Amino acid sequence: MKKIPSIGFGTWELRKEKCTLAVQKALDIGYRHIDTAFNYDNQTATGEAIRGFDRDQLFLTSKVMLSQGDVEVICELSLKELGVDYLDSYLIHWPDRTKPMWQVVEQMERLKRQGKVLQYGVSNFTVSHLNDMKKLKANVFCNQVEFHPYLYQKELWQYCRENHIELVAYRPLGKGKLLEDFTVCQIAKKYQKSSAQILLRWLYQKEIPFVTKASSEVRLRENFSVTDFSLQEEDMLSLDALNQGKRFCNQSWSDFDY
Repeated sequence: MKKIPSIGFGTWELRKEKCTLAVQKALDIGYRHIDTAFNYDNQTATGEAIRGFDRDQLFLTSKVMLSQGDVEVICELSLKELGVDYLDSYLIHWPDRTKPMWQVVEQMERLKRQGKVLQYGVSNFTVSHLNDMKKLKANVFCNQVEFHPYLYQKELWQYCRENHIELVAYRPLGKGKLLEDFTVCQIAKKYQKSSAQILLRWLYQKEIPFVTKASSEVRLRENFSVTDFSLQEEDMLSLDALNQGKRFCNQSWSDFDY
């Protein structure tokens, strides 16, 4: 089983040639985890970017919305659009308690046996959702959730660690809002790094893999360069203390209160 690379590249909102070029730049810089989803409408563009690249060196994640239709059919479409034989990680994009999850788990297990999916996981699941999956004996590999100092989901993180589920952070910069936070800026000044690098290093030091998006080469390189310095414990604690339960991704179909 491949380990999720610590630093991933997210493709949400990137389309067509802009997406292809961004993924190609990311690969050139050294990113190996590429994150997409069926409803991002960019898997064909992503597939163009990874064509010819050593598949064994890539960690590809895609996601399926249970409202989109049959999980296995969507997976086949994702594989076709990406131009690959398998996904390293296939995620249930959002929890949906109106669906018969035992059937979804059966489908995921079948895809895994067929080698079309190496591991399956979830996204935006709470502890309660994960407990429901546990009762179904689902082999949940990871849980991709919004995670940053303003939304320091410590209880969820602890649960995942105790149950051998990899927590993966998305929207690690809080939709850019944390870049202007006074504490973050002060710490950035101290280390002579960007605010983005401080926020990503906070995750890196907690050993939480993350996916972040950028299209310019400067930003891509900046986000990737978080391994050559360390934050002191006092600064890690200062970032921890910024938690305010603030979400920047809360859709009408979210089920975060469960």
